[in-house]
Amino acid sequence: MTKVSMTQASPLPEPQAPDLTGALTVAMALACGIAVANIYYNQPMLGILEREFGGAALAGFVPTATQLGYAAGLVLLVPLGDLVDRRRLIVLQLLAIGLALAAAAVAPTASALAVASLFIGVLSTVAQQIVPFAATLAAPERRGRVIGMVMSGLLCGVLFSRTLGGFVATHHGWRAMFWLAVPLAWGTAALMAATLPRHAPASPLRYGQALASLAHLWRRHPALRAAALTQGALFAAFTAFWTILSLRLEQPAFGLGADIAGLFGVIGAAGVVAAPIAGRLADQRGPHLVVILGSVVTLLAWLLFGSWANIWAMVVGVVILDFGMQGALVSNQAIVFALDPQARSRLNTVFMGCMFLGGALGSAAATAAWKLGAWPAVCTLGGGLSVLAFGIQVLLGLRRRRAATTTGA
Repeated sequence: MTKVSMTQASPLPEPQAPDLTGALTVAMALACGIAVANIYYNQPMLGILEREFGGAALAGFVPTATQLGYAAGLVLLVPLGDLVDRRRLIVLQLLAIGLALAAAAVAPTASALAVASLFIGVLSTVAQQIVPFAATLAAPERRGRVIGMVMSGLLCGVLFSRTLGGFVATHHGWRAMFWLAVPLAWGTAALMAATLPRHAPASPLRYGQALASLAHLWRRHPALRAAALTQGALFAAFTAFWTILSLRLEQPAFGLGADIAGLFGVIGAAGVVAAPIAGRLADQRGPHLVVILGSVVTLLAWLLFGSWANIWAMVVGVVILDFGMQGALVSNQAIVFALDPQARSRLNTVFMGCMFLGGALGSAAATAAWKLGAWPAVCTLGGGLSVLAFGIQVLLGLRRRRAATTTGA
């Protein structure tokens, strides 16, 4: 059987699921936020971890290990959403996250913490089981808005996790943060078990076939490639900022600690309003325009970071940065989920895998840039990644115009 036939032969009809109520949407948004928060608790702790582990090289690698784990989990676990009951899969992953968090809390060395962080990243991809589930449950005409609502919860988790992680690590130690995250994960598992409907598999493929079909989906859908590469570049610019923020704020120009770095998550949460706005705009005007605007706004944020060395420039830049990245993310997901209802989890695997691989590379590149040229080098990196995302969208638009002209002729 060829890869093409694996993705197209004998597809199951799209399961008829119960209507997506407002309460269930909120519950799924909350679960997404709590799940994804686990991969960001460590970012404002970076200075604390390096001091505790005596400057061990692997201490600085902890955020990158978590991002790499998330990218691996997207490839290895998220495709299961098309093949099994999503409700059961979501609950089991949330229970397993609690065990990985406990392992991080008792890690005796930086290398042990990096390994535990890798598994935290792998298992936290449960958030990417919930998002396509919400897209499936939503009516087509409301899909953009529903994705925007659920992604608002996820993005709040991304931002507030840094606030919580920085505060707890500063006042109670970094291990306390991981211990606190354990009951949060298990409580979320109980919430999902109580509220999610059961959902029959969307695809007849076996696991190995589903993994093999990822390459076919990448080749088959140019829109998937453009969305994935654009979002990967934007998320690399996003994680570059958050990875280095605590080190930047510790410099003499600011003299601030990890708790203040974490508070920037609260400031950045103002950008979360971009998700539902982008979802509605994508439903009404099409998502491509929103993606282009998101790339431009992200570039403006980095220009602001690099031009003014004061706390107010950082505050305004954080809001702009989050607004641009989140608006583009919701719109790109609306594009991707519309491509093939039978393969939404696998499409999400490819899309989010590229995004978080970009995040991991952005985190690692920012660390290297900081060592080579401090904050100016990091700003150059972030701005360059934003330009890359914009360039991909410009090329995509030119190709669409050429295709339309050829068809019209």
